Amino acid sequence: MKKFVVLYHTPKDAMQQTANVTPEQMAKGMEAWMQWAQRCGNHLVDMGAPLMNGQQISPDGSVNESQKNVSGYSILQAENMEEAKALLQGHPHISGWNPDSSIELHESMPLPGM
Repeated sequence: MKKFVVLYHTPKDAMQQTANVTPEQMAKGMEAWMQWAQRCGNHLVDMGAPLMNGQQISPDGSVNESQKNVSGYSILQAENMEEAKALLQGHPHISGWNPDSSIELHESMPLPGM
């Protein structure tokens, strides 16, 4: 099986809105994520976590706020990219939560000699 890194992108204003939700609202929002995780079963290697305060570090040592809007990650395993994409069908991050949210999927390549 191959591993795939799932990156979640969310506009900053939408992420700021999530900081103001009640614990009850957060639990309700997580229900869809838990259903997705259950549907993935053993294909979900790591549910991941939300990410915030991204920094871009340049070769010259300068540091700036990241403009990529990466808001979280997960790690899947699947036979190929098509199977990984199928696991993301109906994912709560792209099912109406925010119309400008997106998912980016990357295949993790094995390191030579590892």
